[in-house]
Amino acid sequence: MSGGFSTETLTGSATVRVQRTRILSELLDHLADLADTAVQTMRAEIPAYAAQDDNFLADVRDQVVRHYRSKLAVMLEDRTVTVDDIAFARRAAMRRARAGIALADYINAFRVGQRVFWGSVLERAGHSAAGHEAALSLAAPIMRYCDFASTHAANAYMEFQHYAAAEAVHESRDLLETLLAGGAPARGRQLAAAHAYGLGSDTRTPILVVIAVLLGPRALVIGEKPDSDRGVDARHAACAAISRAGANGARTLSVVRQSEIVAIPALGPGGDPEELCDRLQAVRESLMGEGIVLAMGISTVVAGTAGIPRAYDEARTVLEFLPEDGGVAALPRLSPFQYLALRADDTARHLVDPRITALLSEDRARGGVLTATIRAFAAADLNLRASAERLQIHPNTAQYRLRRIQERTGRSLRRISDLLDLLVAIALHDTLPPTPEQPPNTNHGRQRLGTATDERRGSGDVRSFHESR
Repeated sequence: MSGGFSTETLTGSATVRVQRTRILSELLDHLADLADTAVQTMRAEIPAYAAQDDNFLADVRDQVVRHYRSKLAVMLEDRTVTVDDIAFARRAAMRRARAGIALADYINAFRVGQRVFWGSVLERAGHSAAGHEAALSLAAPIMRYCDFASTHAANAYMEFQHYAAAEAVHESRDLLETLLAGGAPARGRQLAAAHAYGLGSDTRTPILVVIAVLLGPRALVIGEKPDSDRGVDARHAACAAISRAGANGARTLSVVRQSEIVAIPALGPGGDPEELCDRLQAVRESLMGEGIVLAMGISTVVAGTAGIPRAYDEARTVLEFLPEDGGVAALPRLSPFQYLALRADDTARHLVDPRITALLSEDRARGGVLTATIRAFAAADLNLRASAERLQIHPNTAQYRLRRIQERTGRSLRRISDLLDLLVAIALHDTLPPTPEQPPNTNHGRQRLGTATDERRGSGDVRSFHESR
């Protein structure tokens, strides 16, 4: 028989699985050729794509390769496609929108890519019944992937279009510059925009300033200009995500300002700044799944727009506390004590009794048991039984630890001055990175953003203002 599929009896499921794996493996081996065919077909069938330059088409080909590879991985692993599998599609959708590609053409490109892929599946199925059945078994997962990916891409496209439309009129940017200069919009479109973001003339409105800076290879690649598409796309994606971080769907003024993103969320009546910090941290974690890494600084709460310049300076200052891999530095989560510890220089550390420094270094290497005991004792207002309950140990064990700390340091935790010496030393010690032979303090993991307020605001880990790394 020269064409079509054989009409012989279909073979068993094991043989079909072998054929299915063979088809998918062959597609994976010829991924580059398959992507070339898809791009050529798009150019032939979609005039908007045919009119684009080589850089645009190279980007399209890269996306086709990524989608095909992701689709094959999902089917080879016999699982359902997830957002993580196609996280790369968001920025591609933004680039298509910025290039002026209509949404209908963009989704049509998905359909073309799907058709080319499916045609190759049929071609590699061969003429055997097992190959025929294997190809049919792939039809449903291929359709599910395409539906899921195209829907996700379309949503990202529309999201960016709405965002870009707001940016196009420059109202948000002009409003931000006015506020950062200490001014207040008095009339016209700027005043209307301020009210839309909850930044009216009410001097009692609680406001924060957020600054986010792009890190990693997408911030700046060697040989690229600072305003390259790679960095611009990532900044605008992050800016759009931060703008949605307000409570109850409230809009947040969020603008890309040169190399940084500046947002000014208004908390509104009864707003909780720590809840906002939680939402912003969630935004950062979500963006990390898309390869966008941010360092984010959050100011203290100021009353009314007059405090915005000071809050901006605070947000920029607190960014200095973050490690090279970023995080969220949130002043609403720091006590004055913790802030002073973070601002301390080497002289302050040299003033610490060497006996205390030695104890803390050894304790960190052993898991931080004694350090946790000091913190718990302070948080329990020097109540031994209450601190033992916090640590979930017997009071006799807590008493033994206190005695051991006093023997090693010469400080009694029941004397306020001695306890303060220990807490200051701990705060200063926590700002130091662990040495190669020492694991990070396990207390850091417990006292991260999102833990209970009494743990965050007490005599806790001064590094708890940003994410555990």
